[in-house]
Amino acid sequence: MVFFETGSGRVRGFRAAEEVVAALGIPYAAPPFGADRFKEPRPAAPWAGVRDCTRFGAVAPQSAELPGAPVWAPGDEDILTVNVWTPATDGGPGELPVLVWIHGGAYTFGSSAQPDFDGTALARAGLVVVTLNYRIGFEGFGHVPAADGVAYPANRGLLDQIAALRWVRGNIAAFGGDPGNVTVAGQSSGAASVACLMVMDRARGLFRRAIAHSPASPCYTPEIAAATTREIAAAAGCPATPEGLTATASEALVRAGDRVVEEYRRNPGSGSRHYDPSLYAPVLDGDTLPVDPLTGMDQGLSRDVDLLVCHTTEEYWLLDAVGSCAKVDTEERLAAFARDFGLPDGLVDAYREAAPQAPVLDVYLAVFGDLLFGAYADRLAAHHARAGGRAHLSRFDRRRGGPGATGTTVRAWHCADIPFAFGNLHDDALAFLIGGTPTPEDHALADRMVRAWADFARTGDPGWPAVGDGAAREMTWTTDDTRTVRDRPAGARALWAGAAFPLLRA
Repeated sequence: MVFFETGSGRVRGFRAAEEVVAALGIPYAAPPFGADRFKEPRPAAPWAGVRDCTRFGAVAPQSAELPGAPVWAPGDEDILTVNVWTPATDGGPGELPVLVWIHGGAYTFGSSAQPDFDGTALARAGLVVVTLNYRIGFEGFGHVPAADGVAYPANRGLLDQIAALRWVRGNIAAFGGDPGNVTVAGQSSGAASVACLMVMDRARGLFRRAIAHSPASPCYTPEIAAATTREIAAAAGCPATPEGLTATASEALVRAGDRVVEEYRRNPGSGSRHYDPSLYAPVLDGDTLPVDPLTGMDQGLSRDVDLLVCHTTEEYWLLDAVGSCAKVDTEERLAAFARDFGLPDGLVDAYREAAPQAPVLDVYLAVFGDLLFGAYADRLAAHHARAGGRAHLSRFDRRRGGPGATGTTVRAWHCADIPFAFGNLHDDALAFLIGGTPTPEDHALADRMVRAWADFARTGDPGWPAVGDGAAREMTWTTDDTRTVRDRPAGARALWAGAAFPLLRA
């Protein structure tokens, strides 16, 4: 057994591998339910004796059942926990760079217990790795109106992440980590959370570097968030008031959200949410999140944070393969899609001209993937660099020719880069992402990506030049170890300059 001292008490960990020890499910804040529901996170209560931390903590309320990961059980309340992997060395406290991981999942599902987020390989590379759970869905991002002088903060999930970073600052030295050399990282909505943290006053000084893989572009206005609450409350059969919402069980709000999502999916006339009905996103409330990340970066709010951005070449093909987005396979539906999102004139035509033989569905998936992830990732790096920050840009372009577990060719799609960056390729639960048994070339690619993350967390240099002078100096991750970039359709990058980000969707 392995023991660590934290500010709340002693914890018992375990040896995760020959060179790595770990402690899982350590509370960083109090359970956010009962009198604390829909409020800012409070410090975790101290405990006597030794707390067993050899298993992951409970996941946040959700309906998802993800491969290889635990599911939420109604009644699980102690959900605000962190997991730590650290090299099993005799080094002194506070020496090693720290990487804090924020999971994705459309702000609605996911957890730190997913098999691709195991920190063993990164710890072997010399990092102290922290992963965390935070409130998602309505609990974390649903709008709760003020009443009787009591205000309920928006972006409670982001506030949970900040609480976890504060826990890291106060406790990570006991695990060998340097609290002054913290990198916060995430993918998809986790990467978008990272971008928000970069421009939030409350998070200032808690990390010095940031990694954002496939950051999601949407942010919501308070009006959009309030409208979503009314839809959720109607589906749950409760008033859209603090009293009505707090009296409604988490399970009922989760089920209500699923019903609202299904209604959008069935209704092609429901606007932009029909194509990808994500109900939650960070809210530009003027308090917890005063500005969207792009605006904040333009203002120089994050210039002191080094940034590493990555996206995949074929982001949205995964969402199509797993059936979570609308099928757009006719010219009429493609034109409606462009109108619903207010895409710049000529943008879809540029994609079609670059691949004239491609079916309509492929054109739609290429445009949608860049709209939600690729073009936004490029713009984050460019804005950060323009304001004086250091930004590195990369793209994951690894494919596999044979069919994967989904029955389709395994593409360079959303989420496929994360098992490589964590160095986790062997878990059967990840086969659908990478296409079955990894090859020697796959392992070599994973080794390079792990090393880039470790080097960036240690020094701020992942191994290739930063973005500058308007140039997109982009590392491309492939199994043949080349840096040849397969550009997106000619002229499309310039056309994206006319798209409005953040993507405010009603």
